[in-house]
Amino acid sequence: MGKTTLTTNLWIEAAFRALTVGGPQAIRAEAIARDLKVSKGSFYWHFATVDALKQQMLQRWRQEATERIITMLKGTESPAADKLRMLVEFATNDTDSRYGGIMAEAAIRDWARYDENAAATVKTVDLQRLAFLETLFEQCGTKSAQCRAHSVILYGALIGIGALSHAGLANLKDDLNCLLVTLLDAAAVEHSIGGGNMAVKS
Repeated sequence: MGKTTLTTNLWIEAAFRALTVGGPQAIRAEAIARDLKVSKGSFYWHFATVDALKQQMLQRWRQEATERIITMLKGTESPAADKLRMLVEFATNDTDSRYGGIMAEAAIRDWARYDENAAATVKTVDLQRLAFLETLFEQCGTKSAQCRAHSVILYGALIGIGALSHAGLANLKDDLNCLLVTLLDAAAVEHSIGGGNMAVKS
């Protein structure tokens, strides 16, 4: 595979895999080139520096893991409670191994402890996600004073349960869905069961 056939996207994906396995110090042109079975020189066909690659990684993560999902959900006619369930599904889906799988986000958060650009991107993403969660909980009928708390609880649980799940101490998808049901119940939002219960607000 030469410099003309190896796309920028493939380099970014390989860099995420390197980050997930080896941490931020693994984002190196030579190591990633070795993973892609190309020469180190081909790296500079796509990126001026390693820092340029890192910046594109952070932009890609923000776009794909946050902005694209929020935009898609805003464009659907589904009730807010269903959108929350879809968010849990997206957040717990580890099928995209191109970017390092489900542990990629934990690796990015660890990276943010040492890198100002990564820290700034993580903060921006966290603010975007929390604001969207607040909007959805509000649409579900959660009292305004509780919307922030419910959003923080669900989002914080995603981060914490993810670590427990990686250690084999929790099931990320099942436990997060269970928590979401509890939060929706606390907001007096219930699904119709046999046509006898209150309908979910949209």
